[in-house]
Amino acid sequence: MFRVITREFSQEFERWTDALNTAKSLQPKCKSLFQDIRIFDGKELVWVYSRSHTYPQYIGAGTYNRLARLFLQEATENDEVDGDTDP
Repeated sequence: MFRVITREFSQEFERWTDALNTAKSLQPKCKSLFQDIRIFDGKELVWVYSRSHTYPQYIGAGTYNRLARLFLQEATENDEVDGDTDP
């Protein structure tokens, strides 16, 4: 279970891609240097965006690789459900 949290928003998601897309959609609203957007995987912080960094930060050893694999898995499952299996 993934949870996206910012000062005025909190929502839970089953899929990493849904949490990531929601967090990215909140980036333009993150205007203060002291405000950030966080994604938790359960109780573990895995992703943070703030104005003080050019790009979002992946927190923890191997987190980026694990979430990238999960992203690809979810995209593949989504294509199978949609019937988009053309090469």
